[in-house]
Amino acid sequence: MLVQTNFAGVLTIADAPVGRELGRYYLREEVGGTAKDRANGSVIIVIATDAPVEARNLKRIAARAMLGLGRTGAAGSNGSGDYVIAFSTAPQVRIRSEEKASPRHIEVLTNDSMSPLFLAVIEASEEAVYNSLLRATTITGRGHTVEALPIDRTTAILKKYGAIK
Repeated sequence: MLVQTNFAGVLTIADAPVGRELGRYYLREEVGGTAKDRANGSVIIVIATDAPVEARNLKRIAARAMLGLGRTGAAGSNGSGDYVIAFSTAPQVRIRSEEKASPRHIEVLTNDSMSPLFLAVIEASEEAVYNSLLRATTITGRGHTVEALPIDRTTAILKKYGAIK
């Protein structure tokens, strides 16, 4: 799984309210009686699996990635453009150009087999967001600076809420 994280919200890690504790979260500041819309941004998630899954169930897998994103406190605001793409590398689901005119018979996972994959995608997307944020560095571009997540303070918050020892 690959996640590009460029979004706002109220960062939550293992139920610890990291964003609130840091005082860095979407809708925290109000200007003229209305909250600033600082959550504009996008998340792009790419899911690859070697499970033999056809297009309909790949769409269902992609939808579950948003549940993992929600666990992190992502805002999904009006200006947010969040996308997920999922594909299978299983040889049996590949469409080859020479097979266009003839019927194909393939073996794919049944709907009843999908629940473990759904849970895996939810957990993997949540974890990928955390990995992205914990490895990020402070950046500046076009006169705007985005601070990296302060690891020491985040660790202290996670300890305070019993998320880590």
